[in-house]
Amino acid sequence: MASIRFNFSELVSILKLNIGITNRLDENRAESFTVLFLDLNEMDLEVINQSLEQFLRDCDSIISYENYYFFILPYTDKYGSLVVKNMFEEFFDKPLPALEVAFPVDGESASELLASIQLMAKTTLSLELHFLDNLL
Repeated sequence: MASIRFNFSELVSILKLNIGITNRLDENRAESFTVLFLDLNEMDLEVINQSLEQFLRDCDSIISYENYYFFILPYTDKYGSLVVKNMFEEFFDKPLPALEVAFPVDGESASELLASIQLMAKTTLSLELHFLDNLL
């Protein structure tokens, strides 16, 4: 597998780690990393795993809750995350419910980024991501 998978319980820690690395190494902080959220509930787990091996880099992190996936893409802006999303859509041959949030544009902390994801999911995808409530 090209990227590293983490347990959902580690989502906040992985976000904090990426924020810390960015604050240390990236002086301009312009969309230093992006979190790509994909709703893959209609997809088979085996097919999902095949797609993950093809499109993600060694430095990318994968965190899932059921078939909701969060990909943390270091040194990737929103445009770059859309490229990744499009690769998934081509692989599955269908549009996928997705959104992206970037640090620091959409949040300066892990909780702000997760709140942005929750709000965007509700307003643009009509998804209630209540499972994030315990992390905020």
